[in-house]
Amino acid sequence: MKRKISLLPFILFAIFIFLLNWYVLSGLLIISTSSLTTPLFCLFIIAAIGALFLAIRRMSAHGMDLFFKVSSHLLLTLFAAEVVVSIFLFIGDVPRIFTGTGRNVYWVDLSFLMFLLTIVLFIYGMIFGKYNYQVINHVLYFDDLPDKFNGFKLAQISDVHAGSFNNPAAVQRGISLINAQKADLFVFTGDLVNNKAEEIKPWISYFSQIKAPYGQFSILGNHDYGDYIKWENDLEKAKNLQQLKDYHQELGFKLLLDTHVEIKKEEQHIILAGVENWGLGFGERGDLPKALAGTDNSEFKILLSHDPSHWEEQVKVFGNKVHLTLAGHTHGMQFGLEAFGIKWSPVKYRYAHWAGIKSENGSVLNINRGFGFLGFSGRIGIWPEITVIELKKSV
Repeated sequence: MKRKISLLPFILFAIFIFLLNWYVLSGLLIISTSSLTTPLFCLFIIAAIGALFLAIRRMSAHGMDLFFKVSSHLLLTLFAAEVVVSIFLFIGDVPRIFTGTGRNVYWVDLSFLMFLLTIVLFIYGMIFGKYNYQVINHVLYFDDLPDKFNGFKLAQISDVHAGSFNNPAAVQRGISLINAQKADLFVFTGDLVNNKAEEIKPWISYFSQIKAPYGQFSILGNHDYGDYIKWENDLEKAKNLQQLKDYHQELGFKLLLDTHVEIKKEEQHIILAGVENWGLGFGERGDLPKALAGTDNSEFKILLSHDPSHWEEQVKVFGNKVHLTLAGHTHGMQFGLEAFGIKWSPVKYRYAHWAGIKSENGSVLNINRGFGFLGFSGRIGIWPEITVIELKKSV
C-alpha cells in the first residue's frame, strides 16, 4: 500500500514563495519606475525555479552535476536575500500602520542594500568561506587526569565530506594547519565521504600527511554507511563500506568501531574509545557498553562518537564514566553568526548545543563544526574547524 503524501505543506510553501516575491517586488517598484521591472522580475524568478526543477529531474541520469549545483545555489542565495530584504521592508512598513503614510524611500534603499550584501556574503561563503579554516583551542581541567598526561594535546577534525571538495590547494592549507598544531594525538570523528568510498580516493595523499606521535584514530559517521543513495544490492553497499574502512587504513587512521585502545605514556595510560554512528534519527548502530568493555570507572576515558545526541541520550549518564566525548555532525549548519558575543545558527532548533564545549554530570562534550561542507557548497559565519584540546590536571 502506497503511503499517502499530503499536498498541504507544498501548497503552503508555494503560497509563501508567492507572497515573498510579491512583497519584494512591491519594494522594488518604489525604486524602479520602469514598465519592464515587473515582467523581468517575474521572468527571472520563474526561470530560476524552472532551472532547479529541471536539475532535479536530471539527477537520476546526471547526479548533482554542475547544472544542479548552479541552479540550486542560485535559488538558495536568491531566497535568502529575499527573506532579508522582506524583513527590512517590514520593519520600515510598521510605522505606516499608524501613520498611514507612504513608504520611506530611504528605508527601501536600505532594504535592497541588505539584499545585495546578502548576495555578496553568499558568494564569499561559496568561494572562500568553505575553506576558511579556523583553529579553536580549548584547555580542559580534570581532577583524575593521570599526571603524565598533564598538558597532553589532541587535535580533532570532523565531517570531511571529501566528495564536496573542489580546491586541492585550499585543502592542503587545512592539512598543513592541522600538522602545525603539533598535537600529541589526532582524531577524526566521522563522515569522511558524502555517500561513496571512492570520494576520498583523490584526497588520500592529502589526509595521509596528518601525523601525531601517539597515533591517528577515527570513527564512522552517518554518511559513511552509504544509507542515502540507492545501491544495486546489499552486497554492493557492503563492499562500499569495506572499501571505505580500507581507505581509513591507507590514510593511516585506526578505526575504532565499538572498541577502545590504551594510549600509554610511560607507566600511565588513558582510554580512547570509539563507537559506530549512534544518532537520533540517523541510525543507532553504536554499542557503548561494548566499546568500553574491560575498562573501569577509575580510568580516564575519551570517546569518539559522531553524533552529539549520543552524548545527550547515553554517554553522560553511563555508569562507566566517560570524561570527554568528541563529536561533530552538526556542521553548525554552515551558516550563522559567532561574533560580538552572539552564537547563533538555525541548527540550534535541532540541537540545543551545536558547537564547542558543554559539561554535565562531570562529563564533557566537544562538538566540532566540521572540516568540510555538504549540501550548500559554502560556509557563512560558521567556519571550518580544527579543534585543539589540551588536557590539564586540576590543581
